[in-house]
Amino acid sequence: MAHIIVVGNEKGGAGKSTVSMHVSTALARLGHKVSGLDLDLRQRTFGRYSENRKTFLSNAELELPGPAVHELPEIDPDSLRPGENIYDQRLSVAVAELEPDNDFILIDCPGAHTRLSQVAHSLADTLITPLNDSFIDFDLLARVDSSGTTILGPSVYSEMVWNARQLRAQAGLSPIDWVVVRNRMGAQRMVNKEKMEQAVAELAKRIGFRIAPGFSERVIFRELFPRGLTLLDLKDIGVKQLNISNVAARQELRDLMKAVDLPGVDIEF
Repeated sequence: MAHIIVVGNEKGGAGKSTVSMHVSTALARLGHKVSGLDLDLRQRTFGRYSENRKTFLSNAELELPGPAVHELPEIDPDSLRPGENIYDQRLSVAVAELEPDNDFILIDCPGAHTRLSQVAHSLADTLITPLNDSFIDFDLLARVDSSGTTILGPSVYSEMVWNARQLRAQAGLSPIDWVVVRNRMGAQRMVNKEKMEQAVAELAKRIGFRIAPGFSERVIFRELFPRGLTLLDLKDIGVKQLNISNVAARQELRDLMKAVDLPGVDIEF
């Protein structure tokens, strides 16, 4: 059965769709069959990223590996049994249809707490949570005191992940491998950055997640989205010489994939 990767964070602007597209495209380029689901039914950033890719490749008469991003199927409300939720059923049917024919299913969640997101987290074999490197975003995971050094307690999102883990345990499923990806880290050693590093490391031990390096703030990511491309596609579209920033960004993707450490995946790019 397919390994399910959920990319989740209840705050917008953390780079979920960028991570989703790059991870899923990297897997496809490594020879794996990958499908995707975008649960942000309003913004659809991951879905639009995929649509942009199809349009660009068609116009350029190119064929490049990438995820097949699907819509959630419609469900007849009259077919639901008492107590069943239509969104639960739409997601369950989508996953059931994709599992037999894919190595990986990547589910991109909205930047808000929704029923679909909650259910998706309980399906995750691997949960990737992109996190901007600031205490404003750290609040997603835990509450800290005014000094930024003492953790007061877990956040609502962390409690949701805990509940998802409990549901999986009750169902006899393997534990969620939770990976927090630190995005947009500054290059300089600043006091705030060091406090964040300490706080994330302490919280990782307390609530059980792994830490992975993410992407720096780079113009290239904003330029890739309209064409639906990733860092791995640049040479295939005729970019013969990558600049220093692009080379560094590719290395960040390589480091991220190695840190996430998905089963059966050898990083060869």
